Amino acid sequence: RFSKLVKLQKISYMKQFKTLSIIALIFTFSTVSAQLSEGPFEQLIIRGVTLINGNGAPPIGPVDVVVEKNIIREVSVVGYPGVEIDPKKRPQLRNGGKEIDAHGMFLLPGFIDMHGHIGGVAQGADWDYVFNLWLAHGITTAREPSGRGRDWTLDLKKRSEKNEIIAPRIIQYTGFGQGSKYEISTPEQARAWVRENAKAGSDGIKFFGAAPEIMEAALDENNKLGLGSACHHAQMSVARWNVLHSARAGLTTMEHWYGLPEALFDDRTVQDYPLDYNYQNEQHRFGEAGRLWAQAAKPYSDHWNRVMEELLALNFTLVPTFNIYEASRDLHRARRAEWHEDYTLPSLWRFYQPSKISHGSYWHYWGTEQEVAWRENYKLWMTFVNEYKNRGGKVNTGSDSGFIFQLYGFAYIREMELLREAGFHPLEVIRAATLSGAETLKMDDKIGTIEVGKIADMVLLDSNPLENLKVLYGTGAIKLNENDEVVRVGGIKYTISNGVIYDAKGLLNEVKMMVDRAKKEEGFEIKQPGVN
Repeated sequence: RFSKLVKLQKISYMKQFKTLSIIALIFTFSTVSAQLSEGPFEQLIIRGVTLINGNGAPPIGPVDVVVEKNIIREVSVVGYPGVEIDPKKRPQLRNGGKEIDAHGMFLLPGFIDMHGHIGGVAQGADWDYVFNLWLAHGITTAREPSGRGRDWTLDLKKRSEKNEIIAPRIIQYTGFGQGSKYEISTPEQARAWVRENAKAGSDGIKFFGAAPEIMEAALDENNKLGLGSACHHAQMSVARWNVLHSARAGLTTMEHWYGLPEALFDDRTVQDYPLDYNYQNEQHRFGEAGRLWAQAAKPYSDHWNRVMEELLALNFTLVPTFNIYEASRDLHRARRAEWHEDYTLPSLWRFYQPSKISHGSYWHYWGTEQEVAWRENYKLWMTFVNEYKNRGGKVNTGSDSGFIFQLYGFAYIREMELLREAGFHPLEVIRAATLSGAETLKMDDKIGTIEVGKIADMVLLDSNPLENLKVLYGTGAIKLNENDEVVRVGGIKYTISNGVIYDAKGLLNEVKMMVDRAKKEEGFEIKQPGVN
């Protein structure tokens, strides 16, 4: 009996300890959240800033932007550069309001990542790590094109909407067939799954291709329900269903570029696969993918133009995700990106290494021949994307981070740089990252530009990103100052999402502490592949 009493007392203590631990964790999270975020406020005024909007307009300033709770209520030009501002002509701060002195700073709409995965089990990257990196790089909305599971992501979406967690706005797309007891093999099954997905609260579907009759049925049902759709036209289905088929069936966006060269074939119907090719061998898959654009119709040829004009007429949207394949054309650069040491988790670094089972870790014997082919691939691919934009087509910015040495947040800024390389003017780059994505999501009445009546999603930094997009990186840009000193400039100062002000540099520091803890626990240090 005495032993039983001791055991019961021990259980009681354990329960008390567990309760106290939970309270401590909640207190710690609340304290950290309070340090990293403020608001929303009854009134917030951003004073004297230069505005770079997402609608293609040139910069203008000084501007005062007034926010009430999470809605923009006033955008006022209050003077001229270099001229003292008359305080009487400025919006007045009410009692209890907050203001930010942003003279000499630049304000942009919040960025929209149209292809953002919320970490992954194989990568050992959880949502808090990813969200901190996203917000630290100005991403206030992210569309996840399938992930760990619909319910898991929808739960994070709800918590984000309630400001219960540090997170951007989440748009959730379910991988087609995910959660189904059986493989979808008939149009009727496809329609039933689409209806169930909509009923569960999903925002859309991510396809990887399927038999034509199944794709047609699923897209038709999805469009009737008014949900969004995206497709990675994987090689296993693309011979029968390429980008043109998807666009005609009402697909919202194509991801990456798979399926587009196939639509541009004019002297073949399938990719010129080597006869020993195996799709499960990812060096085969990605090595041969680097030779695919060279098999398509030549730029500006009749067939090339016909395909482009039909996609334009169908109001189709491209999400190229240039950055995710960049290691294919320059592996050394991607491996040695300066942010890996401080911000890449040990588990994620291991996932990137040469592997026969980790997706995108196809460095079995990557060499000069593969990289040269990929460089040519990029030239042809970028030519199509830039011309598509020039003719009025919609191009969105997406990162697809967490694979192939591309880190969340940082990779999104790299995608902006690659759009610039493709030929986009910096103002067109900003539009692709903001208003264009909002239009695709049918949310341009709420986000995408800084306008009266819209949600207060904004990015504030002290350097001009039009002059140098690198100032958007959390690590900033290297500069030689007037004293011949090497300094770092830029890095986003504040990301404002739903009216909540996030300390971007503080969020980045939180990530560094996560990584430092993981390294300490494992005794880990980054080493290049094959080096002991």
